[in-house]
Amino acid sequence: LLHRLHMCPGYSLPYAEFQINPMVILILTKLYDFHLGSVTESTLWRSTDYGSTYERMNDKVGSKTVLSYLYVCPSNKRKIMVLTDPEFESSVLISSDEGASYQKYRLSFYILSLLFHPTQEDWALAYSHDQKVSSMSFFFTTVGCLIQYALDFELSVTGLDKESDLVHMEAHTPNGRIQYVTCRALTCSEHNRNYPFPEYIDISSLVVQDDYIPPSTPQRDLHIVSTDEHQVFAAVQEWNQNDTYNLYLSDTQGILFTLAMENVKTTRGLGGNQMLDLYEVAGIKGMLIANRRLDNQVKSYITYNKGRDWRLLQAPATDMAGNDIHCILPFCSLHLQLQTSENPYLSGSISTKASAPGIIVATGNIGSELSYNNVGMFISSDAGNNWRHIFEEEHNVWFLDKGGALVAVKQPTVPTRHLQISFDEGRQWTRHSFSLVPLFVDGMLVEAGTENQIMTFFGHFSHRSEWQLIKIDYKSIFNRKCTEGDYQTWHLHNKGEPCVMGQKQIYMKRRPGNYCMLGKDYAKVLSAESCICRAHDFECDYGYERRREGNCLPAFWFNPAVVSRSCSQGQKYLNSTGYRKVVSNNCVKGVKDMYTPRKQMCPNRAPKGLSLSTREGKLTADLLTNVTFLVHLDEVGLDGTAVSYSNLSWIEEGIRHVYKMAGIFRVSALAENTLGFDTTTLYLHVTCPVEHVQLLAPFVAIKNKAVNLTAVVWPVHSRTVTYFWWLGNNTEPVISLDGSISYTFTSEGMNTVTVQVSSANTILQDTKTIAVQEFFKSLLLSFSPNLDEYNPDVPEWRQDVGRVIKKALLQVSDQLLVAVFPGVPTAAELFLLPHKNQSEGRKKSEEELEQISEILASALNQNLVEFELKPGARVIVYITQLTLAPLVDSMPRHSSSAMLMLLSVVFLGLAVFLIYKFKRYILYSVSSFNSHLQHQPCLHCNSDQFDVILNGHIFLLLFFLKQGHF
Repeated sequence: LLHRLHMCPGYSLPYAEFQINPMVILILTKLYDFHLGSVTESTLWRSTDYGSTYERMNDKVGSKTVLSYLYVCPSNKRKIMVLTDPEFESSVLISSDEGASYQKYRLSFYILSLLFHPTQEDWALAYSHDQKVSSMSFFFTTVGCLIQYALDFELSVTGLDKESDLVHMEAHTPNGRIQYVTCRALTCSEHNRNYPFPEYIDISSLVVQDDYIPPSTPQRDLHIVSTDEHQVFAAVQEWNQNDTYNLYLSDTQGILFTLAMENVKTTRGLGGNQMLDLYEVAGIKGMLIANRRLDNQVKSYITYNKGRDWRLLQAPATDMAGNDIHCILPFCSLHLQLQTSENPYLSGSISTKASAPGIIVATGNIGSELSYNNVGMFISSDAGNNWRHIFEEEHNVWFLDKGGALVAVKQPTVPTRHLQISFDEGRQWTRHSFSLVPLFVDGMLVEAGTENQIMTFFGHFSHRSEWQLIKIDYKSIFNRKCTEGDYQTWHLHNKGEPCVMGQKQIYMKRRPGNYCMLGKDYAKVLSAESCICRAHDFECDYGYERRREGNCLPAFWFNPAVVSRSCSQGQKYLNSTGYRKVVSNNCVKGVKDMYTPRKQMCPNRAPKGLSLSTREGKLTADLLTNVTFLVHLDEVGLDGTAVSYSNLSWIEEGIRHVYKMAGIFRVSALAENTLGFDTTTLYLHVTCPVEHVQLLAPFVAIKNKAVNLTAVVWPVHSRTVTYFWWLGNNTEPVISLDGSISYTFTSEGMNTVTVQVSSANTILQDTKTIAVQEFFKSLLLSFSPNLDEYNPDVPEWRQDVGRVIKKALLQVSDQLLVAVFPGVPTAAELFLLPHKNQSEGRKKSEEELEQISEILASALNQNLVEFELKPGARVIVYITQLTLAPLVDSMPRHSSSAMLMLLSVVFLGLAVFLIYKFKRYILYSVSSFNSHLQHQPCLHCNSDQFDVILNGHIFLLLFFLKQGHF
């Protein structure tokens, strides 16, 4: 019985199709505008008669609303969630009546994907475009952000997690690495987050890289294939592999991995992702098929005991026409393509079903290696022992009636109007027409109900035509329900060996050719009897490798004498025999005792292999943040000695401490018992960002005589800052860990000095210009006290004061430089420099400087130099001290905001450095400020405090005294 439904012209393929119950189907379609390159319209369809008729639901969701995703709650299919297209709006529509009506909710973020809780029908996790994971109730009573910069997330695992609202996440760290994070959905603040693995993990993987995987070679990549039956399948790409991976299997705890197969081939998917050519056969435990590259050839192998033993696939004896195939192992065998379909409505290149154990349908070829040319379709109805050739061309094959019937349709690249059905496990096929016009079949929905047997095809007549829905009720081809006489038994075996995974399993199948319908109470497994344990029920244990003769011997990197790190004195441990039972193997007795690890007393031994790390795996930490230290010990002999901590807080996942000062801290750990001890040390850099840097450099330097250059940073850092000094025209900087360097200028002229300070991902810099001369003289100036009343201590004011001093000394301005100091009392320094042209000799120039200084000193001593600051406020300039050049050993009082006034540009053309000689004031202040400095945490250094310190030059100089740089 066929029903054809024509949907809207111009619409693309159905984006999503869900069967809510045996009668209700929801379909979401989108209209893609090729000119705009985006979706412009969408339509939601609903059927209540299993696809015979469909109703447009646009008026229920909003006629102008463009939908993007359709979700069905897994624990209650009556609840539906539909997301709007984020290009138009960010909303979600909720239905609790199988999509008949909807309630719309606005969102403050754009949802990229949703994950429903497996048992709590009102819980869901949302992943947004900005990599945030948010929790929400189904009816949006609560919405909260769990974590930002997440890459992947999973909800709690039933039977593994104690809390049903636990969330597992992979999240970016600030340095771009990936960490595994867990938290409760409703209380996921930073304080409540847990980090089960102390180190970083691989993207899309919750297994720590290299942890308990044989370490003989470095790994390039790791992917988790599956975690079924209390075992982890991991694919590891090693340093010498490009398009192949090695397959590892874990023990029941998912900790210790052993090699199952080398060089498993990968295939690149449509999205560019690498997919492993490994297929787990549904319905039969422990059975896998893999494509392995060996000697530049790819061959298909099958295992019946989870990778313990592999063998090639025996090719069919005849082709579908009955002609003999001469294919002799190991030179020729059957090779299968193992790609599963990314379209859930197509079968892919290989297909099995748990309700039809033993039936495998796949695309493949016969020959010496896997090929993608001259392929055909092959089927096995006895779990891969024997194969039959069924089609010359590639087909999609679906299982009907719990595997009792098979339906095949050509691949969607070829239009067809026929389907083929087999009731005898692919031995015979009957051809049926389902369309008058050839159709590109884009997929099929098969869902057997209790009272109906219906399959729905959808596709296009052409790539630009309207798409078609064709509903086929195939219940009429069955004349009755199956009775006991319609079944036969089938014994699972591996090339005649009846014990597979330690069991003799007998299945019940419908007799080929019987046109009866399997009942809903159809049981697949008739009986399962445990076998006596034999050698093939055991694989090599961690650290052991199988040799040619079949024995498991220690690998070159493994020392079997090393006892587990968790083994304590007085306890017992399992001493490996080199073998371990294949996970999920059910054999009993036999050689089990011979291969099973033996319990032995833990020996007492000295600690060994002590290591110390931070929870984040970094050697840096921010000031005033919690730092958690983790201690790891390879070998430990516990004798009941108590553990104590000094200035540390012990928590469940490690030892926590908060550093209140920046610097490099040595953290040491000691493990000891009565037999010995082991120690380890970690050097932790505690940093906070640099807020300000000030370069202290002389205005004037003496040629060929070393000068001190100092960078003062705030907040104060101790050995956690890197300094880059750019001197003159040098193309490479001088790099130091100290804030002071000594440098010699070898030629006269103007030289620019720039210091860059790097700390905690911040870089700041300061620049000064230094005039290099053979000699100079300077005078220290002071002012009448009334000037301090008008001193706002800003650079602009100091510039104005320097300008008026220049006017007052205009008669000798060609050889003068003036620097006004910050702070009060207001002070300045006057530099006297030689003429630029010294052809008459240095002696005469010195005499001229002496004459000029005497003239200036006389004028200043007689109070002849004054200026009017404002009407009624006259300021007198005094001489405080006369210095004899060169005075390069004197320490200046200056800062970056000191205003240097260049009064002579015609003859001098250079700048000079302020030299300040009040050492007696500096030394006098050491004792009064030393106590204050020792307890100043840099994180509390706000801008106001910095302004005070900037004006208090004693503080800056005292810092260098403490560090031994003065």
